[in-house]
Amino acid sequence: MESAPSRCFLGRGLVGGGLNSTQVTVRFYSSSWQRWYPASCRMRQRNFSLQSKRQNAKKINLPANTNFKPNDDSNSGRSNLRKDGISPTNTKFEPNGDRNLAKDSFLPENVNFEPTDDTNTDPSCLLKDSNSDSDQETDFSDNNPVIIEYGHLKEEGYINSSQPDEVRSLHNDTVDSAHSNDENMSSSFPSNAIISTTGNGGHQHSGIHLQDLIGMIRSAEKNIHLLNEARIRTLEDLGKIFSEKETLQGEINILEMKLAETDARLKVAAQEKIHVELLEGQLEKLQNELASRGGSSEEHVQDMNNYVSSSQHDIVSSFSQELHSLRAENMSLKDELQVLKDELSCIRETDQRVQTLEEGRSLLESSFKELEFKLAASHEDVSKISSLKSECKSLYEKVEDLQTLLDKATEQADQAIVALQQNKELRKKVDRLEESLGEASDYRLSSEKMQQHTELMQQKIELLDGRLQNSDEEIHYYFKLCQDSMKEFQDTLNTLKEESKKRAEDESVLDKPFEFWSNLLLMVDGWFLEKKISVDQVEFLREMIWNRERSICDSYISMKGKSERDIISTFLKLTSSTIGERLHVIHIAAEMAPVAKVGGLGDVVTGLSKALQKKGHLVEVVLPKYDCMQYELIRDLKVLDVPVESYFDGRLFKNKIWVGTVEGLPVYFIEPLHPSKFFWRNELYGEHDDFKRFSYFSRAALELVLQAGKKPDIIHCHDWQTAFVAPLYWDLYVPKGLDSARICFTCHNFEYQGVAPASELASCGLDVHHLNRPDRMQDHSSNDKVNPVKGAVVFSNIVTTVSPTYAQEVRTSEGGRGLHETLNTYSKKFVGILNGIDTDAWNPATDPFLKVQYHANDIDGKAENKEALRRHLQLSSSNTRQPLVACITRLVPQKGVHLIRHAIYRTLELGGQFVLLGSSPVPQIQEKVLFLQREFEDICNHFKTHEHARLILKYDESLSHLIYAASDMLIIPSIFEPCGLTQMIAMRYGAIPIARKTGGLNDSVFDLDDDTIPPQYRNGFTFLTADEQGLNNALERAFNHYNNDPDSWKQLVQKDMNTDFSWDSSAPLYEELYQKSIARARNRNYT
Repeated sequence: MESAPSRCFLGRGLVGGGLNSTQVTVRFYSSSWQRWYPASCRMRQRNFSLQSKRQNAKKINLPANTNFKPNDDSNSGRSNLRKDGISPTNTKFEPNGDRNLAKDSFLPENVNFEPTDDTNTDPSCLLKDSNSDSDQETDFSDNNPVIIEYGHLKEEGYINSSQPDEVRSLHNDTVDSAHSNDENMSSSFPSNAIISTTGNGGHQHSGIHLQDLIGMIRSAEKNIHLLNEARIRTLEDLGKIFSEKETLQGEINILEMKLAETDARLKVAAQEKIHVELLEGQLEKLQNELASRGGSSEEHVQDMNNYVSSSQHDIVSSFSQELHSLRAENMSLKDELQVLKDELSCIRETDQRVQTLEEGRSLLESSFKELEFKLAASHEDVSKISSLKSECKSLYEKVEDLQTLLDKATEQADQAIVALQQNKELRKKVDRLEESLGEASDYRLSSEKMQQHTELMQQKIELLDGRLQNSDEEIHYYFKLCQDSMKEFQDTLNTLKEESKKRAEDESVLDKPFEFWSNLLLMVDGWFLEKKISVDQVEFLREMIWNRERSICDSYISMKGKSERDIISTFLKLTSSTIGERLHVIHIAAEMAPVAKVGGLGDVVTGLSKALQKKGHLVEVVLPKYDCMQYELIRDLKVLDVPVESYFDGRLFKNKIWVGTVEGLPVYFIEPLHPSKFFWRNELYGEHDDFKRFSYFSRAALELVLQAGKKPDIIHCHDWQTAFVAPLYWDLYVPKGLDSARICFTCHNFEYQGVAPASELASCGLDVHHLNRPDRMQDHSSNDKVNPVKGAVVFSNIVTTVSPTYAQEVRTSEGGRGLHETLNTYSKKFVGILNGIDTDAWNPATDPFLKVQYHANDIDGKAENKEALRRHLQLSSSNTRQPLVACITRLVPQKGVHLIRHAIYRTLELGGQFVLLGSSPVPQIQEKVLFLQREFEDICNHFKTHEHARLILKYDESLSHLIYAASDMLIIPSIFEPCGLTQMIAMRYGAIPIARKTGGLNDSVFDLDDDTIPPQYRNGFTFLTADEQGLNNALERAFNHYNNDPDSWKQLVQKDMNTDFSWDSSAPLYEELYQKSIARARNRNYT
């Protein structure tokens, strides 16, 4: 139909605007309202950018040879346009500049789009075929709308010139109004009226608001154009439909007339047929009459018959021919009638379409009215733009004023902060002066001690509050996992609390019979005679019993039924909190768990410091600020404003001082501003200049203590990395006034002594000629080398190592690594103290890395963790009772790697499973044992898919916790072991240790089959000789016990888990050493 072009325009979401009377200019925009779907038109929605600028429209001129079919042919729409509105294949498109035109165009064939500018045409600009779905649309550029010269269409007769007057008048009115609106809007909003600011603040916000208003107004303008063109197209379609309907009605009238004529002829033929039948009847009568008259007239009759027959035959044949023609004509009329019926049905459908178009027209009119109302409202908003501009300008000026004021305020705030920091520094100096003045008065001294005590108590309360909060969270989590067990535990706890309250309310210590106190006194005296406690300890316990103090009474009642060792430990805690005054201890170390940890040194520094802090002492830690630390574990990390200068290599270097808390301990981090970037190497140890790195750090740490005005009682340094502290303190810093401290040096492993050329010692300011002597720091291997560990042994007041047995071993030529003579010389100040473990970090009841938490009274969780580890490492779980042997170690010769290798195969032969978690974190060590690494890598690859063995050649903190909890046995076949923490952690988690009797292993693991050891102390399996036979013996005995006596094994596990390896047992020994050293120094000063 002739309405096809208009339907195509609307179907692709394109509407017209800005029409002129003589030459209509059509601008195509994308529809901006919701989709409408009438029967013959579809409009597509398209979003317009608020920042898009209207540009001059480019024109598409339709030349005179454009082939549009005139409107008088009703079938032209069907022949030229397909159902989907696509033009024939010979339609040509020439793009206007970079304009994109769709392949599926609505124009008839031979339509040429000529470019009107100088831009190059590019066939690649054509869009892809979009005729398959009505949801797809033709994409015209938003910036340069397409313009069609409408006059060409009218000249070629494509536009129906015989439109009704109503259509033409409405067309012209709509065009004029749209054109006038377009001109008005264009004049009202020039392109430079849009505010576009790049500054910040309210001005930018106002600019965006004005752009939104202008965009809304332009969108309304485009919508009005859309409605106008839609109404024009609708009226044109109605006119075409009406004209087509009239043409069809005329054809129907002609066919009806032919049908009437045919009916009349049929009636005439019927009458003639009746007449013929009458004549035949008359003929028969005549024949009968002639037959009755006789034979005289036979010839006459025969002649008459021949005549009648010939005439009748002629009449019948003529009638038959006429009848056949009438029948044929009747059939053709029936066919035409059927065609007319079909056309009538099409007309009915057309009527329905007309009705649908009428409904769409009414909807368009209502939408048009609504948009006119919105346009009026937008005009009102436009009137406010000018006022908004002025307000925006004023606001922008105010913002600038405020920004100026803010800058001034910021400068003043910075000055105030600087003044506040200066005040803080002055306050610190005032505090130091007050402390100095307080030393002159006993009353002031006691007052300061009370204040320190109050502060320490406050710290303890805060620590307890934090732990209580963590404990509540852990209990809540445990309650979810083991609800029934926790309920029973809570009931028991409530009962104990009620009994404790009743006992506190109803009973009095004074009501205890004399027999009770006498038994206590006898028991304490017996411990002293058996040399289980010292003289000082028994004196304080006696005094507490004589004074009938409630603390010793409650402790004894609470420990009823426990072993004698536990009771003694509890009583010693009472004495340690009473004996002596509170101390100020500063640890200077290269490691601290968990922020900077390589081995056991970090655990000792943290564990010992926390234990001393719990006892009321002031403990501080000084560390290098490594770039590879776990900074997320440091709380409240900040840098101090005043750098500390320290001497090195003949000049002073500045150091940034950072402060923060780790595990509740105050920690100072030293960051050297040295060009060598000593601690920015991504490694703690293993650098070529480690001697310089840590000698620099040792002097910087002492300089920090001096400049901070601290007066510590103990400076505790660890291993060779901070062994320089001892000679530096006595040779350089005591003369400067830092003379209040006693030096304690702990060597965690005499294997590593930090030997270096003597000349390097001068870098930190020490006198090489004074110290490079056999009785001081000269190493036994060479006269031109110095040994930092030897210097610390000579210059320290207290020298310790990490277990009693190891202290005896290093005094021999084999174990001392060249220092045995020096250690024997200074044996009076050398002692071995067994390390402890941090029972808060290593606690199976609260460990977050475990699948299931458990404790000594309920060890069922070990089986679940064992199953979780097997799934994680893809080991076989077919036999739940199959023993699991583990080894967590560093792969260095000291750890007995050849025995570890043998244990893997022997465990598999005995029917067990084996898991190794091993690594060598120090690069220098890795170079020495590179062949061991390669060997274990081969073993790892060999067992990569084995169902009963797995090797993990790296350190994994979370995995180590799970292995401790899952394993039944843990082997420690060390050649020598200063202390060792793995056996203590293993027993804490219920894994039975299989260890060689050396160093700290000999002091913590006691063989289950050794009759010389009291049964209550037997906790594992040991062997003496470092060979495969000794390991086999211990491993086989452990397997036999596990397989043949499950109940006894369970009791052994529970006993090991209840053993106290905490720092609460070891810290008092360090405390006693500190106090004795301080007392000796004071006695010498008095004499």
